[in-house]
Amino acid sequence: MAERTPFSISDIDFSPLTESDYPSLSDFFCGVECLDSFIHSELPLCSKYKYLIPYKCVIRNQAEIAGIFTLANDVLSLEFEDKVSFPDLSAEYADIFMRQPTYPAINIGHLAVRHDLQSLGFGKFIVEFVAATFSKYRVAGCQFVTVDALNNQRTLQFYCDKLGFEFQTLSDLGKPTRRMYLDIM
Repeated sequence: MAERTPFSISDIDFSPLTESDYPSLSDFFCGVECLDSFIHSELPLCSKYKYLIPYKCVIRNQAEIAGIFTLANDVLSLEFEDKVSFPDLSAEYADIFMRQPTYPAINIGHLAVRHDLQSLGFGKFIVEFVAATFSKYRVAGCQFVTVDALNNQRTLQFYCDKLGFEFQTLSDLGKPTRRMYLDIM
């Protein structure tokens, strides 16, 4: 595993990918075949038809893309048992929260860090940037960040252990991805 990066989140620029960025995507590889394939072949069309908005993360004063992620509006459905596990709800909001069938969320999709920069904190920077952006700027209701994480030990440890995500369901245990959420309240 590589050493921790000397960079801080203030050293990273986040911005939407544009059509002029697409040629440089051919040089971007994270080493996960399904993510690399999506980035190289489907990302431009998914963006064009507004299925998602792709973003890049670039280390300031460097031209190469360090990470790519997509954002899309989402909704989170929780079972009653999951709702009662939110003990920090204020008394004035708890009843409203418990009655809601769904909750507004933002979905981080296709999070990929360039293979030579993995395990340096860039993935964490990306998730923290998204959570902070949607909790700070009030452009739309957003209580949760959701992900459909690749169902492998490394990815699940990243989201659960390092970032505090919870599994939404157990019904996807044997599937290629696991649905997870993070409370940004």
